Amino acid sequence: MENQKKDISRRQFIKASVVAVGSVAAIGLGVEYIKKFDDSDDFQKILRPPGAILEDDFIYACIKCGLCVQICPVQAIKLAGINQLLSYGTPYIDVRNQACDFSCDSLQCVETCPTAALNFVKFKEVGEKAVEEYDKTHDYSDPGYNPFKSQITAMKEAVRMGTAIVHEKTCLAVKGKGFKGIARGAEFKGIYRSPQSKNKRPEPLNSIKFDREICDLCVTECPIGETAIILEKSESGEKVSFKPKILDGCTGCGVCVMVCPTEPSSITIEPKKD
Repeated sequence: MENQKKDISRRQFIKASVVAVGSVAAIGLGVEYIKKFDDSDDFQKILRPPGAILEDDFIYACIKCGLCVQICPVQAIKLAGINQLLSYGTPYIDVRNQACDFSCDSLQCVETCPTAALNFVKFKEVGEKAVEEYDKTHDYSDPGYNPFKSQITAMKEAVRMGTAIVHEKTCLAVKGKGFKGIARGAEFKGIYRSPQSKNKRPEPLNSIKFDREICDLCVTECPIGETAIILEKSESGEKVSFKPKILDGCTGCGVCVMVCPTEPSSITIEPKKD
């Protein structure tokens, strides 16, 4: 047992040393050099949680406290590894493994951020405006008075993490194919709250069986709906074709990516650039 403890301590020391050496090297090379590599086409861009400010500011504003990670009900948010250079320790979302499905109904990750690296101001403003609009047509004294649904919807629709991109060569809908079965297989661990479900809580994707004549999971499972994505049908003579069309309402939440049954996914998210 004592030897095992020593081995663990030794590994922790080595890991800490690597991080320390990397940090010193980063200072030696200069932040601007690392940032240049960080922005290169070969470097993997990562998707930030809702409300993230501009990337150049985000990597300095984020204090890597991990509160957004802890509060996310579907555990969509992770902390970047050391290979992400300046982004090391900052939050990101790998939507293929676990998308942001908005099932928290309150953008908790943004609200809990202590530095406004995830800025709640915009969501607060659109939420308040939604309540004002609701009050114009509803009486406060009415027993059914409830402006919160409108407020929640407005806040979700204001999110802009990125934009979905459809890859037509592998898309089942574009090929005129359907899908039947479990979208990502029985072993997949991702969860989400399907718009088609009566359950108010997120459910495992592997618990849902689909049967679609034309694959449209990216459309029907989108938490935002027809302002974000639709299945566009076109006809040329006797030929009928379909294609998922991304609209301005796309939030970049990534549910479409997580539920896409092709491997690799026929739809991906391009993180926002401004």
